[in-house]
Amino acid sequence: MTAERNIRTNFAFYPPEEDGGAWHATLESLERALRQAFPEPTVEYRKSGIHNMTVLDFEVELAPDVWADGTAAMPRPDYAYITLTDVAADEAAVFAVWLRDSFAPAPHLVRFASSLAMANGEDTPSPLPATGSTEEIRAVLRDHLDAIETP
Repeated sequence: MTAERNIRTNFAFYPPEEDGGAWHATLESLERALRQAFPEPTVEYRKSGIHNMTVLDFEVELAPDVWADGTAAMPRPDYAYITLTDVAADEAAVFAVWLRDSFAPAPHLVRFASSLAMANGEDTPSPLPATGSTEEIRAVLRDHLDAIETP
């Protein structure tokens, strides 16, 4: 029996490439949604030193004692992204299902990528399945990571 790899990486979520404004979201609407969905989230606006834009940093409790840190940017009406930092596929799946089912206006409007894949030359985000339970999305994200050759 092989041990399951518990790879930690950053996961980024994006609207469709051809419609970057499909979420019809702002940082403020994301903050409201996070506050409604997660118990006592920590949220903070800051000016990104890299892109000279306002971003929303957040920390949410995905399950008892399971926290995820993230950053969201929505600098233009036609572009958005949300990144979770140093998470396992299981953790990212919980957030991805919430994003797909509760924040995005339609379930087919979420794509994902991982920093591990990007570091290995894969720079095209994949569509998040429009249906499926958290367990099924966990499997998709795990398969994504398993397909990447790691040292």
